[in-house]
Amino acid sequence: MNVLIIDAQGGGIGRQLVASVKSKFSDIKITAVGTNSAATAAMLKAGADYAATGENAVIVGCRKADVIIGPIGIVIADSLYGEITPEMAVAVGQSMAKRILIPVNHCDNLVVGVSDYSIGKLIDSVLEELDNII
Repeated sequence: MNVLIIDAQGGGIGRQLVASVKSKFSDIKITAVGTNSAATAAMLKAGADYAATGENAVIVGCRKADVIIGPIGIVIADSLYGEITPEMAVAVGQSMAKRILIPVNHCDNLVVGVSDYSIGKLIDSVLEELDNII
């Protein structure tokens, strides 16, 4: 199972995702792709098996992934303060992988009808969904 975790900005959500997925599913290989070097470094430090940075890394990673995990902004062009390029959003959206998107309400994107859970609770939900996929 090839899991791709994508994050931007400081990589805080990605760092928590990598650590949590590795803790629960130690045999899964995680590729972490940050839109910038800070996000990538945070996820690599958390235990990602492989890591890369930038638009092309997102595009290539989406082709190889079985599951893609990240904040919902990874499918919205120009989101996360402009770090998600249109090409990145298309690559995630057109990937054959299952997508587990975290409904984070920020950067002018609001997901209505979703409770305002803590990141910890949302990551617990990600782990449950990943377990169902596996």
